[in-house]
Amino acid sequence: MREILLMSFLGPDQPHQFTRLMAVLARLGLEILDVGQGVIHDQLTLGIVTASEDPTATALAMRDMLLIAQELGLTVRFVPISAEDYEHWVQDGGQTRHIVTVLARALTPAHLAAVTGVISRYGFNIETLSRLSGRLALSRLVDAQHTGKACVEFGIRGKMLDAAGLRADCLRLSAELSIDIAVQEDNVYRRNRRLVCFDMDSTLIEQEVIDELAIEAGVGAQVAAITERAMQGELDFAQSFAARVALLKGLDEQVLEKIAARLTITEGAEALIATLKRLGYRTAILSGGFTYFAHYLQQKLGIDEVYANTLDIVDGRVTGQVSGRIVDGACKAELLRELAARLGIRLEQTIAVGDGANDLPMLSIAGLGIAFRAKPLVRQSANQAISSVGLDGILYLLGLRDYDLPKG
Repeated sequence: MREILLMSFLGPDQPHQFTRLMAVLARLGLEILDVGQGVIHDQLTLGIVTASEDPTATALAMRDMLLIAQELGLTVRFVPISAEDYEHWVQDGGQTRHIVTVLARALTPAHLAAVTGVISRYGFNIETLSRLSGRLALSRLVDAQHTGKACVEFGIRGKMLDAAGLRADCLRLSAELSIDIAVQEDNVYRRNRRLVCFDMDSTLIEQEVIDELAIEAGVGAQVAAITERAMQGELDFAQSFAARVALLKGLDEQVLEKIAARLTITEGAEALIATLKRLGYRTAILSGGFTYFAHYLQQKLGIDEVYANTLDIVDGRVTGQVSGRIVDGACKAELLRELAARLGIRLEQTIAVGDGANDLPMLSIAGLGIAFRAKPLVRQSANQAISSVGLDGILYLLGLRDYDLPKG
């Protein structure tokens, strides 16, 4: 009769210890059914599930493991597993896995308790837990509250019976605790994204350029009011856009260069784009703003492609109109589809990032749609949202750790 045994080891991590343990199993002919190891602050947690039809070999393996553990200062525990329990565990392996990513400037036990409480209430079991953010020096603990990044990733198992309810509870926690919580199915597409499309205004840059233009034209209050209503989804984007551009009529074109020079790049944008490019991602700006500023950002950040609105200028003055089709929400979604098709990838391999209501169409069809520091309507409608950290927090949603990122 086959004996199945879980061997658990806990203690200081040391060189060659895993090799020595495997050598015992190899010499005595035990099978390995499962194995997993974690190390935190040089402390090892190791589990090995073995099987053998020879009770003597199992007993000898336990004896030798105890001797090695004693020598190395490890605590060891042996737990017999019935064939029925083992088969049940194997069947559970077919359940869909999800990844829960928790981000904040700093994460506290209260944050993690709240998140795992929600996970448990929806019937999920936590299988893995990893810190994706880098090690934090004691001297940076206070500063981390304001400028740092902390990220923990949970691998969970179970059936997704109420996705809408889980999403609503995660949004509620995010608002209450000033953290971000992303829940993604752990499938092959999550690990193979290829294209990232960004909105520009209030996403890659902190300003709404049309508002900046309006200030220079002396119509700032009127345009800002229309902009806010459009971003909240209260006005049709195309109509509101035409109304705002019309108010810019007569503006000197030299003002565009002046505004471009004072644009503020959003926190984390440069690090994110640089990393994506090093990893082979294609990047694009899909903006309801203007090509002049989108091309400025393209050069500054190294974006691959730009799609935005062309502001008409005649004799050095803005005419109050744009050329060609207005890049609105529907156009952004269409452009995303076209870019994916041209690259020969599936929509599941795309990422879209934006903050306004006109970004929702592309956020909804992308494999990973992220509302970044977005309006409430957009946060509620998008699949994922990031508000607590900079744009480079998106890298954690791709499963990247700080030490994975290319240097230099």
